[in-house]
Amino acid sequence: MSGSNQISRRDFIKLVTGAVGGLITAGLGIPAIGYLLHPAFEEDKAGKPVTIGNLNDMPEGKPVPFSFTLTRVNGWERTASNFGGYVIVKNKANRDILVLSSRCTHLSCRVTWSEEADGYLCPCHDAKFGMHGEVIDGPPPEPLGHFDYEIDAEGFIIIIPVEVKEG
Repeated sequence: MSGSNQISRRDFIKLVTGAVGGLITAGLGIPAIGYLLHPAFEEDKAGKPVTIGNLNDMPEGKPVPFSFTLTRVNGWERTASNFGGYVIVKNKANRDILVLSSRCTHLSCRVTWSEEADGYLCPCHDAKFGMHGEVIDGPPPEPLGHFDYEIDAEGFIIIIPVEVKEG
């Protein structure tokens, strides 16, 4: 029985084995490739708006600290960075505020507000900044950076962390 349209038993087994093997490979391979490539397509959280507090809950003329953590995903690498700063409400009725970064402009050390010193103090080189971020003493070359912000209808202050402005 070896007609021109017939396939040999050996060729049939090769064909079925190849097809079943191909289906098994595709069934296991496609999810494995998806698993390996997924981190490369994951959305980066940097630059997303962050709510740092409500204007109605903050006193005028006194720095109010805030902090947040950003997780950045770069392919398979995931890093978390802590950021912070201070909100100074100049005039609540006019929604006039200043959102300062807490990183010293000299070596990026974290500054803290001191009521006694009436300024932000940097522990690294004894730098001092005024309430609005201006350099008063020490080696910093520039005033504290500030965040751009928006205030929504309910009074929540929203910043975009990657947009820290100098001075």
